[in-house]
Amino acid sequence: MSLTAQQLKNMEPQSKSTWLSDTKGLRLLVKPNGAMYWRMKYRFDGKQKTLALGVYPEVSLKDARMARDKARVKLSEGIDPMAERNEAKTQQSFDEGHRFSVLALEWWEHQKGTWTKDHANRVWVRLRDNSFKDLDTVPIKKIQPRDILAVIQKIEERNALDVASRVLGDIRRVFRYAVQMGKIQFNPAIDLTGVLKPRKRQHRASLPVEELGQFMRDLKTYEQRGRLLTKLALHLLILTFVRPGELRAARWPEFDREKALWRIPAKRMKMKTEHLVPLSNQALALLAEIEPITGEYDFVFPSERDRNKPISDNTMRLAMFRMGYDGKTEGKSRATPHEFRANASSILNEQGFNPDAIERQLSHMERNGVRAAYTHHARYLEERTKMMQWWGDYLDKHKLK
Repeated sequence: MSLTAQQLKNMEPQSKSTWLSDTKGLRLLVKPNGAMYWRMKYRFDGKQKTLALGVYPEVSLKDARMARDKARVKLSEGIDPMAERNEAKTQQSFDEGHRFSVLALEWWEHQKGTWTKDHANRVWVRLRDNSFKDLDTVPIKKIQPRDILAVIQKIEERNALDVASRVLGDIRRVFRYAVQMGKIQFNPAIDLTGVLKPRKRQHRASLPVEELGQFMRDLKTYEQRGRLLTKLALHLLILTFVRPGELRAARWPEFDREKALWRIPAKRMKMKTEHLVPLSNQALALLAEIEPITGEYDFVFPSERDRNKPISDNTMRLAMFRMGYDGKTEGKSRATPHEFRANASSILNEQGFNPDAIERQLSHMERNGVRAAYTHHARYLEERTKMMQWWGDYLDKHKLK
């Protein structure tokens, strides 16, 4: 016989668990403590099974029958309702564990060893504060490009355009990591290039290419107004286009002149992986000229005041200002040591050199572990060696014009 709502309302628990049957497999389990549970008996694939349908009175008799009928529809379609429910629970658990913030933390933990501690902290705080609240509302696999765009637009509304650009880049990398790890199939941020608001870029002072030849000629006679070692430092900086700080702290043991290679240790690099700099014939000649001056010291460019310390970060900049590249001298642009990197990049790209090799020589590309960095070094080293010699020859030609 069918159960009634009144019957359930007046139900008194027994000393033992008892079962009350409704229709079409629906039953109510009554515990001695008064708790009552809806269950549905059914057979699937030749096996007897029991499906939980909730707790009375939170689930009424009417609701329990509706749940039973839905389960029976599934059975008629050849679907096991219990297996389907378990799959849904598993998927829900998977989705909860694959929110954007969870994957972002995995990516950050994987990547942070290639950064300085301060940089790693800046990346984490920036990403956390600007994206987690919005992107964690749905599982990562359900995030669409429009969701990411909304995050970026919200940052742009604060006029934090640089932050917006960096956050978009970080989000793109998190999704790329998720794809690589098999967590999702598609990177929804991959096609968002160009969506950022244009902004006025505050470029560092950069020497126009057409003034490069004049600069090289001015540098040739710099010892008439300043230290010879400073002149040689600037010349080697231009030839290698490393960061000024990397050149200032250069030590003699880092240079393998027999192999024409400068190995800058990971601890001195921004990306915290060893950087290889192929040495052109011009760079090797410079080192030979510098060695009689500082070869007895650890630093290639030691400070004049304390030979156990490198030259200061202002030494080369002030030398360029003395040469008239201070923005105040007629016919000469303002320029700083760091911007020779931009000059080299622009000219080498225009000459058709492999952009990846150029970026690797600039040590710009993101590292994914020491092994990956080594592989990249080995892959492009031959190209970079030819490129650096071309650059040395190019500078020689412009010095004579």
